[in-house]
Amino acid sequence: MLQESRTLYGIKLTASDGDIGHVKDFYFDDKTWVVRYLVVDTGSWLSGRQVLLSPHAFGKLDREGNALHVNLNKKQIEDSPSIESHKPVSRQYEVDYYRYYGWPAYWNGGAIWGLGGYPMVMPPSKDQIEAQQPHHHRDDKHLQSMKAVTGYQIHATDEAIGTVNGFMVDDRSWAIHEVVVEAGHWYSGKEIRISSGKVLRISYEDSNVFVDLTKAEIQRTAENELAKSGA
Repeated sequence: MLQESRTLYGIKLTASDGDIGHVKDFYFDDKTWVVRYLVVDTGSWLSGRQVLLSPHAFGKLDREGNALHVNLNKKQIEDSPSIESHKPVSRQYEVDYYRYYGWPAYWNGGAIWGLGGYPMVMPPSKDQIEAQQPHHHRDDKHLQSMKAVTGYQIHATDEAIGTVNGFMVDDRSWAIHEVVVEAGHWYSGKEIRISSGKVLRISYEDSNVFVDLTKAEIQRTAENELAKSGA
């Protein structure tokens, strides 16, 4: 089921032995368009430390209770590899992280989660563990903050058409299907959605997202979606 990223911020995170905080942000891979980590606001529990959770650990998303269940206990999370909040997520950190939890590494294999389309919880094989060796910096994945990209200007092939307002995420595979765009005056300030597959590149230096669509194509797609929904 698709979830709007903005509605997930602030959701309570519940481990097997108690609450651990709430959702602060997500780190996504801007090449494969998949959420790789959730950033936890731990409050006073692990104050001053950034805690990341992979979708491998995610349990049930309880919308009524406004909570995401995590299939870990507090001790496991507390003893997990630490990362400083001001540093990027390196591949070496990910190797240590995945070894600690014993999950199959998503970068080993051709699917979005390595061996399949969903984050699996089965232990990795001996060959997989041996393959999880340190990588050079050039092999590091392009992990970016969802909150940081929110507000970036969207550029069609012919002109700017609005700003990033969120992302539509599959809560099973954690793949990002669409970018939610707040359109400018040309479309009455309404929200429209653009497939993540149409994103050409993101310029972090200039806070811009470039898509392989014309303004007319975007408008036509948006109107077709409105017609389907009966709006």
